[in-house]
Amino acid sequence: MTDQTRGRTPEAMQRQDSGEGSAQHDKDWQWRRKIRSNPHSHLIYKWVVGVIGVLVVVVGIVLLPAPGPGWVIIFLGIGILASEFEKAQRLLDWAKDTVGAWNDWQKTQPLWVRGLLGLGTLLLVLLIFWALFAVSGVPGFLPGFFQDRLTTLPGL
Repeated sequence: MTDQTRGRTPEAMQRQDSGEGSAQHDKDWQWRRKIRSNPHSHLIYKWVVGVIGVLVVVVGIVLLPAPGPGWVIIFLGIGILASEFEKAQRLLDWAKDTVGAWNDWQKTQPLWVRGLLGLGTLLLVLLIFWALFAVSGVPGFLPGFFQDRLTTLPGL
């Protein structure tokens, strides 16, 4: 897959080949060409993209142990960085390929292997929650029944 066709649907590639939508595509990216034509504005733009991308990645890393979409936020931040930095684009491509290969492998496994993978994931999530509660304490916003149950666990 070439850089020009990466992540695009066959319909979008066919529209580009036939000339449809190319005027709209050029118009969509005209602002970026204008920024890149001036070295000073391009440098400022690159810095802004870099700072925003790194901040989004850091927020994702902070959210990894907490409940929430930590990995999604990390990939979003890498995607922001990839819009301006080639190394980030290579990292994003590698991550997409790795996750795709994992999904392809998992789909070919028997049901009992996928069940064990799901059970392992559940145990990992529970371990992360236990470690989070061991460090920060049981949250007060949980209903009393859950707080009582959680405080009986060893280490909490």
